[in-house]
Amino acid sequence: MMNKKYFGFSLRLTAIIMIMLSMVLPASVFAEEESENFSLTIMHMNDTHAHVEPLPNMLTAIKEVRAENPDALLFHAGDVFSGTLYFNQFKGIADLALINMMDIDAMVFGNHEFDLGSNEDGHQSLSEFVTAAKFPFLGTNIDFSADPFMAGTINADPFTDSPENGSVHDGIIKEINGEKVGIFGLTSEDTANISSPVNVKFLNYIEEAERAVAAFEGQGIDKIIAVNHIGYNSNPDFGNDLQLASYVEGIDVIVGGHSHSKLDEPVLVSTDANGAEKDPTVIVQAHQYSQLLGKLDVEFDENGVVVGYAGQLIDVSEKEADQDAIDVLAPYKAEVDELINQETGAVAMKPILNPRHSDSDISVRANETELGNLITDAMLAKAKEKYPEVVIAMQNGGGIRAAIDEGPITVGEVIAVLPFGNDPVIAELTGAEIKQILEHSVRQAPAESGGFLHVAGMKFTYDSTMDPGSRIVTMEVEIDGEYVEINADQTYLVTTNNFTGKGGDGFEVFAQAYDEGRVKDIGEIDWEQLRDYMVEDLNGEVDPVIEGRIIDLLGEDPEQQPDDDQDGSDDDNNDENSEDEKNKDSSGDGKDKDGTDNGDSGSDEGNNEGENKENGDVTTPEQGKKGLKGEQEGKPLPKTATDMYTFLLVGGILLIIGAGILVYRKVRFSSIGK
Repeated sequence: MMNKKYFGFSLRLTAIIMIMLSMVLPASVFAEEESENFSLTIMHMNDTHAHVEPLPNMLTAIKEVRAENPDALLFHAGDVFSGTLYFNQFKGIADLALINMMDIDAMVFGNHEFDLGSNEDGHQSLSEFVTAAKFPFLGTNIDFSADPFMAGTINADPFTDSPENGSVHDGIIKEINGEKVGIFGLTSEDTANISSPVNVKFLNYIEEAERAVAAFEGQGIDKIIAVNHIGYNSNPDFGNDLQLASYVEGIDVIVGGHSHSKLDEPVLVSTDANGAEKDPTVIVQAHQYSQLLGKLDVEFDENGVVVGYAGQLIDVSEKEADQDAIDVLAPYKAEVDELINQETGAVAMKPILNPRHSDSDISVRANETELGNLITDAMLAKAKEKYPEVVIAMQNGGGIRAAIDEGPITVGEVIAVLPFGNDPVIAELTGAEIKQILEHSVRQAPAESGGFLHVAGMKFTYDSTMDPGSRIVTMEVEIDGEYVEINADQTYLVTTNNFTGKGGDGFEVFAQAYDEGRVKDIGEIDWEQLRDYMVEDLNGEVDPVIEGRIIDLLGEDPEQQPDDDQDGSDDDNNDENSEDEKNKDSSGDGKDKDGTDNGDSGSDEGNNEGENKENGDVTTPEQGKKGLKGEQEGKPLPKTATDMYTFLLVGGILLIIGAGILVYRKVRFSSIGK
């Protein structure tokens, strides 16, 4: 047996020889070894939300990539439905007419694909969208079997190398240059709360991902892609891409959606949930609204391990629109343009913004806003016309989707603000139940939440420094022009939209009231309420203000809060109105041609409310419950600390004065003694 000393010496000698050879041998020797690696190009888009008009430009960008790499894959990570008038009019068919021109390899279902479920007693529009598609769909963690329309779209071959267009698969296999790639897709389990899936069920994303990976590896496939609509770093209680990458071994690439994250560079996760080293997973996502086409070049070694990657986001507005796509779009656009241009008779006296934390200090999903006040005022006024006993209105921030420009307000703008067509309802609730609802509303504050409620007919204070569930401090309801404390045992009539009224966004109290028959439809349409209120109740002059209806105390005593500024003339409000441009989209007017606000960066409830910067950190469920901002960020010093500072300052001054007096007396007595 070789002596260990000489064995170690021989290893070091071999290493030296290899280094010397690498310096003298031609580069082609090593290039040939590298050529055994497999390279793959992936294009991706997500959260297009019925922004149809940029799609001809998107098609040009796709063709340019394929001109360089004909084998490039293309995925859509969900949420084609909902967002603009194109969806209101055509239920996804206008989008599909252009997407079918793109030769997409697969699409995963987004949460908004299920928005029409309750209106149609199932997903008729979704099934028509699926069956007309010239590409397959991924539904790895979705059970469609109980839906009367979608059950027929399920493919009997769950993980197949022969996927069928217009059908739903658990996973598909693509062969590129002799190498097989497995592809599956996950949809957020939170869809059950934030959309209207009705009989559609969403299964555990971790378990289903492990099932998919095992199915592919069982067929000898070691290059695996997950096309997900669960969010890059969304609410960890329902899972996200960062968690998936750390919890499930074997996933090489995650193409993401749902959180509307703009990942300018791919994110690499190379440690598991316990912090141990693992084979790397590359995560990409391409923001929103058909603005960007993502492109990822990834290289695998002979064992299917990622050894290199490079990614970019292509701005499709810089591309010339494809003429064939323009021709296909034309008839849809003509109909939408006609509707967009109809004036309601109301005039916005200033821009009425729809801010998000991505471009503003306040957010429609975290703070009282002028637009939220306008919408809830309309809800309350119109509900009272039929049911005078209604005293409170509530509107979820995630349902407010666009801003209103200064000047004449068109029908298109109104529908863009409230694009989901939710029917208003009234609910019979006790004061104690209202408190539970408000606790749920502010549970993620100061982070964004699609379930954050705007209110009319009441005002409340809360303290985001307290634990979720124990944050509401005061609640008052307006009765006969005066605000009085809400009584826990008293019953109140509250109007909201039917999405929230049936328990959407996780409002269990509303869901229970609905099940008990305490929630009923009032036969209205939400956007029509808003339109009619602006014209009839406001006489066409629309100028909402922030009134102090919702106040975060941030640890302060509510008695020390300043009086509510009912005329909206407080400094903060003036600052907001004077800095319109910082809340506008970089395109100039903050609006797309189809009438929706470009600056509204996302999500959906599910969305990631209050998303972290794209740094690749994994958020644990425990961390996620705290919110995304530090607990002390932006807070004043506690009162006790302020008092101590004052005490020390005064004491120091008195000490200096006393010392001066002693010195003076000593000098004086010394001079007298002389």
